[in-house]
Amino acid sequence: MELLTGIFTAFGLSASAGLNAYIPLLVVGLLAHYTNLITLNKPWDTLSNPWIILLLCILVIIEMLADKVPAVNHLNDLIQTFVRPTAGAIVFAASADVVTDVHPVLALAAGLLVAGTVHLTKSGIVRPAVTATTGGAGNVPVSIAEDVTSTVLSIVAVVLPILIGTLLVVIASFIVWRIWKRMDKNVP
Repeated sequence: MELLTGIFTAFGLSASAGLNAYIPLLVVGLLAHYTNLITLNKPWDTLSNPWIILLLCILVIIEMLADKVPAVNHLNDLIQTFVRPTAGAIVFAASADVVTDVHPVLALAAGLLVAGTVHLTKSGIVRPAVTATTGGAGNVPVSIAEDVTSTVLSIVAVVLPILIGTLLVVIASFIVWRIWKRMDKNVP
């Protein structure tokens, strides 16, 4: 069971990184430094260093502010195309390494793919649709919702990983159901 919850935590944290690169890193660092909920192995324990926590706080503020300013938010998303998947890879590997023996390369690749997929969906589909349909007025509320979602998802991924696993099963079931329905429509 510990292996499964570790994997659920890793997936939840890396998905969160796809919305905001620094929130899950900060949550992991804070929880590792101030609680017993997570203990990071080397070299990932660097995330719990007070100076790194301070740096992550500054980066969270910068990303949150940049994401709320029109035009700057699109430039931020372009820059974050490289940062968010990297953060997802780091947080996946750091959290998966705590309770599993997942090979580091596999953990980094999984985190990169999860965070990258979430980021590309956000910046390539959701945000352009919000900008087009609201004339840009919807970007700030959507950005706030993304930050809140990233924070809650990060905390829940560590505290209640079984909830993340349940959510993954529900989402996967929905995707399979949608594909099945589409294939059913295309069959004469």
